[in-house]
Amino acid sequence: MQKTAGIHHITAMVNDAQRNIDFYAGLLGLRLIKKTINFDRPEVYHLYFGNETGNPGTVITFFPWAKQLKGRIGTGQVGVTSYLTPKGTTSFWENRLRKFNIEFSSSIRFGEKYIHFNDPDGLKLELIERDDGPINHWSIGGVQAENAIKGFSGVILYSAQPHKTTDVLENVMGLECIGQDGDFLRFKAEGYLGNTIDMQLNPSVRGLMGAGTVHHIAWRAQDEEDLLRWRSLLQDKGYYPTEIRDRNYFKAVYFHEEGGILFEIATDPPSFSVDEPVAELGKKLTLPSWLESKREELEATLPPVEVRVLEGDK
Repeated sequence: MQKTAGIHHITAMVNDAQRNIDFYAGLLGLRLIKKTINFDRPEVYHLYFGNETGNPGTVITFFPWAKQLKGRIGTGQVGVTSYLTPKGTTSFWENRLRKFNIEFSSSIRFGEKYIHFNDPDGLKLELIERDDGPINHWSIGGVQAENAIKGFSGVILYSAQPHKTTDVLENVMGLECIGQDGDFLRFKAEGYLGNTIDMQLNPSVRGLMGAGTVHHIAWRAQDEEDLLRWRSLLQDKGYYPTEIRDRNYFKAVYFHEEGGILFEIATDPPSFSVDEPVAELGKKLTLPSWLESKREELEATLPPVEVRVLEGDK
């Protein structure tokens, strides 16, 4: 049976690019690993944040576009993105959120403490500490490696048809249902990161796409050969996957599962160092070969942005 190792990346929509960088790089301490453009809308940035090398299971990406309308988190979406921190770091992160006036709350789910907060655009985030996964050696400002976010723990899915999404997770993606806690079902993948998928069984209002919502969740495929097997499997199961699309740093197919959530399956290779060395990741605007001739035009159109240490950390 085909099995994904877990989450490859998550892509969301926001309004302001610099605010987005300040929050995910400056406050949360993630590395801006790629500053490129939306291949379908080249006048809009596509920003990627992850661990020091942008490994699968660590990467969140954003389309920051000031003109897009505010969305609404609800069914047919990833409702909450969960980040994994090292054991013993909960107090550090609570203090850091307080320092930057980020409101947060906590709850217990499946016997673990989660810290809940929102990013500036309203995306729902949470932190959970575990021993799982390798240390992230990236440091910036007040976030050093011993406290740094390792990558994803997982997500909470808001499905319009939870039983249909359950079927996809188990019988297509190869995850295992390991239990229920109140209104949540939990599924596990075999990877070290992005391996814990919770599904809320009493979904809220219908989601509306826009700023402050997750656009899609991507699952890991080993390589292009594996991706072809996934595409064939999806067709056999009665889904309608897209053609394989080249996203420069991975190849991917997309499909909507019946709960309304847009799923992507993306290859681990070739990775984010395909067009710039690891030491230089995210420092300059990278463009696909077919847009390189428009570099000057695009650089003049896109707003200037930078990774910076926040005032509270200086």
